[in-house]
Amino acid sequence: MKSKAEFRKKYKDLRRLLTPEEREEASLQIANRLLSLDIWQHEFYHIFLPIVKLGEVNTEYILNILSGKDKNIVLSKSDFEQLSMRHYLLTDNLVIKPNEWGIPEPQNGLELQAEQLDVIFIPLLACDQKGNRLGYGKGFYDRFLAACKPEALKIGLNFFEPEVALPHNSEDIALTHCITPLNTYRF
Repeated sequence: MKSKAEFRKKYKDLRRLLTPEEREEASLQIANRLLSLDIWQHEFYHIFLPIVKLGEVNTEYILNILSGKDKNIVLSKSDFEQLSMRHYLLTDNLVIKPNEWGIPEPQNGLELQAEQLDVIFIPLLACDQKGNRLGYGKGFYDRFLAACKPEALKIGLNFFEPEVALPHNSEDIALTHCITPLNTYRF
């Protein structure tokens, strides 16, 4: 089996090959697929804001859905010294600025705890058919998801279909769902 580093390179390269138009269309298809999931009865929805230079899924469409359904939206701020994340409720006066890595992050606001979150939308490079996910390798989401309540929905958003298997270890937290432009997976 390939190493995590080899899979990361493969999916970063595949993502780079997508045109901006293909990424936008795929992002819209992912958001539309979410509408058919039975996930809209919850209170707190954590979502990432995409790192544009890395070609991540554009979550603006999902933000619009959440706003239209009057849901509580939660965004994170990364702490690169602790390799952890803090979570803030999205409000009208929340200030969002990109950090030095290009990640749009809240600068202020009402902080929430990870265990309060019901649904977490997760950026990833790849996942496999068992819900194992592959991110950028710093473990931010592993530590974050470990602090969430066990029943929280962990929904990966991915441009690509799952691999048969990815290398993973015991501290990796698996997804409950993965949404691609073409399919919805439940694990």
